[in-house]
Amino acid sequence: MKSSIAACLVALAVVSGAPARAQLLIGQTTGFSGPIAAGAKENSTGAKLWIDAVNAKGGVNGQKIELIQMDDKFEPKLAAANAKTLIEEKNVLALFLSRGTPHNEAIMPLLEAGNVVLVAPSTGAMVLHEPVNRHIFNVRATYQREAERGIDHLAAIGMTRLAAVVPNDSFGDDTEQGIARAFQRNKLKPVAQFRADRANPEYAKIIPALVAGDAQAVLWIGTADAVAGGIKALRAAGSAAQVVTLSNNAAGGFVKALGNQARGVIVSQVFPAERSIGSPFVREAQELAKAAGLEGVTPAMLEGFAAAKVLVEGLRRAGKNPTRASLHTALESIRNLDLGGGLDVSFSPTDHTGLNYVELSIIGDDGKFKR
Repeated sequence: MKSSIAACLVALAVVSGAPARAQLLIGQTTGFSGPIAAGAKENSTGAKLWIDAVNAKGGVNGQKIELIQMDDKFEPKLAAANAKTLIEEKNVLALFLSRGTPHNEAIMPLLEAGNVVLVAPSTGAMVLHEPVNRHIFNVRATYQREAERGIDHLAAIGMTRLAAVVPNDSFGDDTEQGIARAFQRNKLKPVAQFRADRANPEYAKIIPALVAGDAQAVLWIGTADAVAGGIKALRAAGSAAQVVTLSNNAAGGFVKALGNQARGVIVSQVFPAERSIGSPFVREAQELAKAAGLEGVTPAMLEGFAAAKVLVEGLRRAGKNPTRASLHTALESIRNLDLGGGLDVSFSPTDHTGLNYVELSIIGDDGKFKR
Protein backbone atom coordinates (compact mmCIF):
# COMPACT_ATOMS: atom_id res chain seq x y z
CA MET A 1 0.00 0.00 0.00
CA LYS A 2 2.81 2.39 0.96
CA SER A 3 4.68 1.66 -2.24
CA SER A 4 1.60 2.43 -4.35
CA ILE A 5 1.07 5.71 -2.49
CA ALA A 6 4.70 6.61 -3.05
CA ALA A 7 4.37 5.80 -6.72
CA CYS A 8 1.31 8.03 -6.96
CA LEU A 9 3.15 10.88 -5.24
CA VAL A 10 6.07 10.55 -7.65
CA ALA A 11 3.68 10.58 -10.61
CA LEU A 12 1.88 13.62 -9.20
CA ALA A 13 5.17 15.45 -8.74
CA VAL A 14 6.12 14.76 -12.34
CA VAL A 15 2.80 16.03 -13.62
CA SER A 16 2.56 19.09 -11.38
CA GLY A 17 5.97 20.65 -11.35
CA ALA A 18 9.17 18.81 -12.16
CA PRO A 19 11.64 21.38 -13.51
CA ALA A 20 12.24 19.45 -16.71
CA ARG A 21 8.56 19.81 -17.61
CA ALA A 22 7.96 23.33 -16.37
CA GLN A 23 7.07 25.91 -19.01
CA LEU A 24 7.27 29.65 -19.34
CA LEU A 25 3.99 30.67 -20.94
CA ILE A 26 4.15 33.61 -23.35
CA GLY A 27 1.07 34.85 -25.23
CA GLN A 28 0.82 36.27 -28.73
CA THR A 29 -2.19 37.65 -30.54
CA THR A 30 -1.66 38.79 -34.12
CA GLY A 31 -3.22 38.65 -37.58
CA PHE A 32 -2.26 35.16 -38.71
CA SER A 33 -5.12 35.52 -41.18
CA GLY A 34 -6.37 38.69 -42.87
CA PRO A 35 -4.54 41.52 -44.65
CA ILE A 36 -1.21 41.29 -42.76
CA ALA A 37 -1.03 37.50 -42.47
CA ALA A 38 2.18 37.10 -44.49
CA GLY A 39 4.14 39.58 -42.40
CA ALA A 40 2.71 38.29 -39.10
CA LYS A 41 3.72 34.75 -39.98
CA GLU A 42 7.23 35.90 -40.89
CA ASN A 43 7.51 37.76 -37.56
CA SER A 44 6.48 34.60 -35.75
CA THR A 45 8.82 32.38 -37.75
CA GLY A 46 11.76 34.62 -36.88
CA ALA A 47 10.86 34.60 -33.17
CA LYS A 48 10.58 30.82 -33.15
CA LEU A 49 14.06 30.46 -34.63
CA TRP A 50 15.52 31.79 -31.38
CA ILE A 51 12.93 30.33 -29.01
CA ASP A 52 13.35 26.85 -30.51
CA ALA A 53 17.13 27.16 -30.31
CA VAL A 54 16.93 28.13 -26.63
CA ASN A 55 14.45 25.35 -25.85
CA ALA A 56 16.68 22.80 -27.61
CA LYS A 57 19.41 23.66 -25.09
CA GLY A 58 17.14 23.20 -22.08
CA GLY A 59 15.25 26.47 -22.09
CA VAL A 60 15.76 29.39 -19.71
CA ASN A 61 16.90 28.57 -16.19
CA GLY A 62 15.78 24.97 -16.77
CA GLN A 63 12.33 25.85 -18.10
CA LYS A 64 11.18 25.76 -21.70
CA ILE A 65 9.28 28.58 -23.35
CA GLU A 66 5.80 27.84 -24.67
CA LEU A 67 4.42 30.41 -27.08
CA ILE A 68 0.60 30.39 -27.02
CA GLN A 69 -0.58 32.00 -30.26
CA MET A 70 -4.04 33.32 -31.14
CA ASP A 71 -5.28 34.72 -34.45
CA ASP A 72 -6.98 38.12 -34.20
CA LYS A 73 -7.50 38.42 -37.98
CA PHE A 74 -6.03 41.95 -37.67
CA GLU A 75 -9.18 43.14 -35.92
CA PRO A 76 -8.60 45.39 -32.86
CA LYS A 77 -11.60 44.10 -30.88
CA LEU A 78 -10.54 40.50 -31.39
CA ALA A 79 -6.96 41.39 -30.47
CA ALA A 80 -8.20 42.76 -27.13
CA ALA A 81 -10.41 39.72 -26.54
CA ASN A 82 -7.50 37.37 -27.27
CA ALA A 83 -5.21 39.33 -24.96
CA LYS A 84 -7.79 39.10 -22.17
CA THR A 85 -7.96 35.33 -22.64
CA LEU A 86 -4.19 34.99 -22.62
CA ILE A 87 -3.80 37.12 -19.49
CA GLU A 88 -6.75 35.93 -17.41
CA GLU A 89 -7.31 32.34 -18.55
CA LYS A 90 -3.95 31.17 -19.87
CA ASN A 91 -2.09 33.08 -17.15
CA VAL A 92 0.81 34.00 -19.42
CA LEU A 93 3.89 35.71 -18.01
CA ALA A 94 3.94 38.22 -20.85
CA LEU A 95 2.36 39.21 -24.13
CA PHE A 96 4.64 39.25 -27.15
CA LEU A 97 4.92 40.54 -30.72
CA SER A 98 1.33 41.72 -31.18
CA ARG A 99 0.83 43.58 -34.45
CA GLY A 100 -1.05 46.75 -35.42
CA THR A 101 -1.38 50.22 -33.90
CA PRO A 102 -5.10 50.24 -32.97
CA HIS A 103 -4.75 46.60 -31.94
CA ASN A 104 -2.02 47.34 -29.41
CA GLU A 105 -3.92 50.39 -28.20
CA ALA A 106 -6.88 48.09 -27.50
CA ILE A 107 -4.59 45.80 -25.49
CA MET A 108 -2.98 48.54 -23.38
CA PRO A 109 -5.66 48.79 -20.63
CA LEU A 110 -5.40 45.03 -20.06
CA LEU A 111 -1.67 45.30 -19.36
CA GLU A 112 -2.28 47.61 -16.42
CA ALA A 113 -5.16 45.53 -15.09
CA GLY A 114 -3.18 42.30 -15.24
CA ASN A 115 0.22 43.80 -14.34
CA VAL A 116 1.64 42.07 -17.41
CA VAL A 117 4.29 43.29 -19.83
CA LEU A 118 4.07 43.43 -23.62
CA VAL A 119 7.43 42.68 -25.22
CA ALA A 120 8.23 43.88 -28.74
CA PRO A 121 4.87 44.99 -30.13
CA SER A 122 5.20 44.85 -33.93
CA THR A 123 4.32 48.49 -34.51
CA GLY A 124 6.25 51.73 -34.39
CA ALA A 125 3.35 53.79 -33.02
CA MET A 126 4.55 56.70 -30.91
CA VAL A 127 1.78 56.10 -28.37
CA LEU A 128 3.64 52.96 -27.33
CA HIS A 129 6.84 54.99 -26.79
CA GLU A 130 5.77 58.37 -25.39
CA PRO A 131 4.79 58.88 -22.69
CA VAL A 132 6.58 55.78 -21.42
CA ASN A 133 4.17 52.97 -20.61
CA ARG A 134 5.81 50.89 -17.88
CA HIS A 135 4.26 47.69 -19.25
CA ILE A 136 5.45 48.04 -22.88
CA PHE A 137 9.01 47.22 -23.99
CA ASN A 138 9.58 48.18 -27.63
CA VAL A 139 12.31 46.61 -29.76
CA ARG A 140 12.10 48.82 -32.84
CA ALA A 141 12.11 52.46 -33.97
CA THR A 142 8.96 54.57 -34.33
CA TYR A 143 6.88 54.94 -37.49
CA GLN A 144 7.20 58.71 -37.23
CA ARG A 145 10.97 58.36 -37.48
CA GLU A 146 10.55 56.10 -40.53
CA ALA A 147 8.11 58.48 -42.25
CA GLU A 148 10.42 61.42 -41.69
CA ARG A 149 13.36 59.45 -43.08
CA GLY A 150 11.37 58.69 -46.24
CA ILE A 151 10.35 62.31 -46.88
CA ASP A 152 13.84 63.58 -46.07
CA HIS A 153 15.33 61.15 -48.62
CA LEU A 154 12.94 62.21 -51.38
CA ALA A 155 13.63 65.88 -50.71
CA ALA A 156 17.39 65.25 -50.62
CA ILE A 157 17.35 63.79 -54.15
CA GLY A 158 15.52 66.86 -55.47
CA MET A 159 11.90 65.74 -55.51
CA THR A 160 9.45 68.50 -54.62
CA ARG A 161 6.04 67.22 -55.77
CA LEU A 162 5.31 64.74 -53.00
CA ALA A 163 2.06 63.12 -51.89
CA ALA A 164 1.05 61.04 -48.89
CA VAL A 165 -1.61 58.38 -48.27
CA VAL A 166 -2.19 57.15 -44.72
CA PRO A 167 -4.88 54.91 -43.15
CA ASN A 168 -7.81 56.56 -41.37
CA ASP A 169 -7.01 55.04 -37.98
CA SER A 170 -4.56 55.66 -35.14
CA PHE A 171 -1.71 54.37 -37.34
CA GLY A 172 -2.50 57.21 -39.75
CA ASP A 173 -2.90 59.75 -36.93
CA ASP A 174 0.54 58.82 -35.69
CA THR A 175 2.43 58.83 -38.98
CA GLU A 176 0.85 62.11 -40.11
CA GLN A 177 2.73 63.87 -37.31
CA GLY A 178 6.09 62.69 -38.66
CA ILE A 179 5.05 63.51 -42.22
CA ALA A 180 4.05 67.04 -41.22
CA ARG A 181 7.38 67.66 -39.49
CA ALA A 182 9.33 66.38 -42.50
CA PHE A 183 7.39 68.55 -44.97
CA GLN A 184 7.90 71.60 -42.78
CA ARG A 185 11.62 70.90 -42.29
CA ASN A 186 12.11 70.56 -46.05
CA LYS A 187 9.92 73.61 -46.78
CA LEU A 188 7.51 71.58 -48.91
CA LYS A 189 3.77 71.13 -49.16
CA PRO A 190 2.10 67.89 -50.35
CA VAL A 191 0.50 68.02 -53.79
CA ALA A 192 -2.09 65.60 -52.42
CA GLN A 193 -2.75 63.97 -49.06
CA PHE A 194 -5.36 61.33 -48.24
CA ARG A 195 -6.65 59.35 -45.30
CA ALA A 196 -7.77 56.01 -46.73
CA ASP A 197 -9.98 53.31 -45.30
CA ARG A 198 -7.66 50.76 -43.69
CA ALA A 199 -9.30 47.74 -45.30
CA ASN A 200 -10.81 49.22 -48.47
CA PRO A 201 -8.97 52.31 -49.78
CA GLU A 202 -10.94 54.31 -52.34
CA TYR A 203 -8.45 53.93 -55.18
CA ALA A 204 -10.96 55.43 -57.63
CA LYS A 205 -10.76 58.68 -55.67
CA ILE A 206 -7.09 58.59 -54.63
CA ILE A 207 -5.35 57.63 -57.88
CA PRO A 208 -6.82 60.37 -60.14
CA ALA A 209 -5.78 63.03 -57.61
CA LEU A 210 -2.22 61.68 -57.44
CA VAL A 211 -2.00 61.68 -61.24
CA ALA A 212 -3.58 65.15 -61.54
CA GLY A 213 -1.08 66.50 -59.00
CA ASP A 214 1.76 65.04 -61.06
CA ALA A 215 3.25 63.55 -57.91
CA GLN A 216 6.89 62.58 -58.33
CA ALA A 217 6.71 60.35 -55.28
CA VAL A 218 4.08 59.00 -52.89
CA LEU A 219 4.60 57.99 -49.27
CA TRP A 220 1.94 55.28 -49.03
CA ILE A 221 1.32 53.94 -45.54
CA GLY A 222 -0.99 51.04 -44.74
CA THR A 223 -1.27 47.27 -44.72
CA ALA A 224 0.58 45.20 -47.31
CA ASP A 225 -2.62 44.49 -49.23
CA ALA A 226 -3.74 48.14 -49.21
CA VAL A 227 -0.37 49.52 -50.34
CA ALA A 228 0.18 46.80 -52.96
CA GLY A 229 -3.28 47.47 -54.39
CA GLY A 230 -2.55 51.19 -54.49
CA ILE A 231 0.73 50.73 -56.32
CA LYS A 232 -0.89 48.50 -58.92
CA ALA A 233 -3.68 51.03 -59.44
CA LEU A 234 -1.16 53.86 -59.71
CA ARG A 235 0.83 52.02 -62.39
CA ALA A 236 -2.35 51.09 -64.26
CA ALA A 237 -3.16 54.82 -64.40
CA GLY A 238 0.18 55.48 -66.10
CA SER A 239 2.01 57.04 -63.14
CA ALA A 240 5.70 56.27 -62.64
CA ALA A 241 5.81 58.01 -59.25
CA GLN A 242 8.33 56.66 -56.77
CA VAL A 243 6.53 54.89 -53.91
CA VAL A 244 7.86 54.74 -50.37
CA THR A 245 6.28 52.64 -47.60
CA LEU A 246 7.18 51.69 -44.04
CA SER A 247 8.72 48.68 -42.33
CA ASN A 248 5.38 47.06 -41.54
CA ASN A 249 5.58 46.03 -45.22
CA ALA A 250 9.19 44.80 -45.05
CA ALA A 251 8.13 41.23 -45.71
CA GLY A 252 8.34 38.71 -48.51
CA GLY A 253 4.55 38.59 -48.57
CA PHE A 254 4.41 42.27 -49.57
CA VAL A 255 6.81 41.67 -52.46
CA LYS A 256 4.73 38.70 -53.56
CA ALA A 257 1.53 40.77 -53.41
CA LEU A 258 3.14 43.40 -55.67
CA GLY A 259 4.09 40.84 -58.31
CA ASN A 260 5.73 42.50 -61.33
CA GLN A 261 5.22 45.95 -59.79
CA ALA A 262 7.62 45.31 -56.89
CA ARG A 263 10.81 46.59 -58.50
CA GLY A 264 11.85 50.06 -57.33
CA VAL A 265 9.51 50.38 -54.34
CA ILE A 266 11.33 51.90 -51.35
CA VAL A 267 10.69 50.29 -47.96
CA SER A 268 12.07 51.62 -44.69
CA GLN A 269 13.82 49.08 -42.49
CA VAL A 270 14.34 48.93 -38.72
CA PHE A 271 16.90 46.11 -38.68
CA PRO A 272 20.10 45.40 -40.65
CA ALA A 273 19.91 43.92 -44.15
CA GLU A 274 18.72 40.32 -44.12
CA ARG A 275 21.60 39.25 -46.35
CA SER A 276 24.31 41.11 -44.46
CA ILE A 277 26.57 38.20 -43.48
CA GLY A 278 28.94 40.74 -41.96
CA SER A 279 26.39 41.27 -39.18
CA PRO A 280 26.67 38.61 -36.43
CA PHE A 281 22.97 39.18 -35.66
CA VAL A 282 21.91 38.43 -39.24
CA ARG A 283 24.39 35.59 -39.67
CA GLU A 284 23.09 33.82 -36.57
CA ALA A 285 19.50 34.11 -37.82
CA GLN A 286 20.52 32.82 -41.25
CA GLU A 287 22.28 29.80 -39.74
CA LEU A 288 19.28 28.87 -37.61
CA ALA A 289 16.95 29.36 -40.59
CA LYS A 290 19.09 27.06 -42.72
CA ALA A 291 19.10 24.43 -39.96
CA ALA A 292 15.30 24.69 -39.85
CA GLY A 293 15.07 24.05 -43.60
CA LEU A 294 14.21 27.62 -44.58
CA GLU A 295 15.66 29.33 -47.66
CA GLY A 296 16.71 32.43 -45.75
CA VAL A 297 15.40 35.25 -43.60
CA THR A 298 13.34 38.36 -44.33
CA PRO A 299 13.26 41.74 -42.54
CA ALA A 300 10.03 40.70 -40.81
CA MET A 301 11.70 37.52 -39.59
CA LEU A 302 14.60 39.55 -38.20
CA GLU A 303 12.15 41.70 -36.24
CA GLY A 304 10.75 38.55 -34.63
CA PHE A 305 14.25 37.18 -34.05
CA ALA A 306 15.33 40.36 -32.23
CA ALA A 307 12.11 40.38 -30.22
CA ALA A 308 12.71 36.81 -29.05
CA LYS A 309 16.28 37.61 -28.03
CA VAL A 310 15.07 40.45 -25.80
CA LEU A 311 12.28 38.30 -24.35
CA VAL A 312 14.69 35.46 -23.52
CA GLU A 313 17.15 37.85 -21.88
CA GLY A 314 14.35 39.22 -19.72
CA LEU A 315 13.28 35.72 -18.70
CA ARG A 316 16.88 34.78 -17.91
CA ARG A 317 17.28 37.79 -15.63
CA ALA A 318 13.93 37.14 -13.95
CA GLY A 319 15.29 33.99 -12.29
CA LYS A 320 14.15 30.38 -11.87
CA ASN A 321 10.60 31.18 -10.76
CA PRO A 322 9.70 34.30 -12.72
CA THR A 323 6.56 36.29 -12.05
CA ARG A 324 4.98 39.04 -14.07
CA ALA A 325 6.49 41.57 -11.66
CA SER A 326 9.99 40.08 -11.70
CA LEU A 327 9.96 39.93 -15.50
CA HIS A 328 9.14 43.64 -15.63
CA THR A 329 12.02 44.44 -13.29
CA ALA A 330 14.35 42.21 -15.31
CA LEU A 331 13.50 43.82 -18.63
CA GLU A 332 13.92 47.32 -17.25
CA SER A 333 17.41 46.37 -16.03
CA ILE A 334 18.66 45.68 -19.58
CA ARG A 335 21.45 48.04 -20.63
CA ASN A 336 23.42 47.75 -23.87
CA LEU A 337 22.27 44.22 -24.68
CA ASP A 338 24.20 43.36 -27.85
CA LEU A 339 21.94 41.41 -30.20
CA GLY A 340 24.96 40.97 -32.46
CA GLY A 341 27.36 43.30 -34.21
CA GLY A 342 26.70 46.35 -32.09
CA LEU A 343 22.89 46.25 -32.39
CA ASP A 344 22.35 47.31 -28.78
CA VAL A 345 19.10 47.33 -26.81
CA SER A 346 18.68 49.37 -23.64
CA PHE A 347 15.74 50.13 -21.36
CA SER A 348 15.28 52.32 -18.31
CA PRO A 349 12.34 53.62 -16.27
CA THR A 350 12.24 56.67 -18.58
CA ASP A 351 12.90 54.98 -21.94
CA HIS A 352 11.27 51.83 -23.32
CA THR A 353 12.14 52.33 -27.01
CA GLY A 354 14.95 49.77 -27.09
CA LEU A 355 16.22 50.45 -30.62
CA ASN A 356 16.26 53.49 -32.94
CA TYR A 357 17.74 51.89 -36.05
CA VAL A 358 16.19 53.12 -39.35
CA GLU A 359 17.42 52.95 -42.94
CA LEU A 360 15.91 52.68 -46.41
CA SER A 361 15.88 49.77 -48.83
CA ILE A 362 14.65 49.32 -52.39
CA ILE A 363 13.12 46.21 -53.93
CA GLY A 364 15.36 44.89 -56.70
CA ASP A 365 14.72 42.89 -59.86
CA ASP A 366 15.05 39.68 -57.87
CA GLY A 367 12.38 40.69 -55.37
CA LYS A 368 14.96 41.20 -52.61
CA PHE A 369 15.40 44.27 -50.45
CA LYS A 370 18.56 46.14 -51.44
CA ARG A 371 20.32 48.58 -49.09
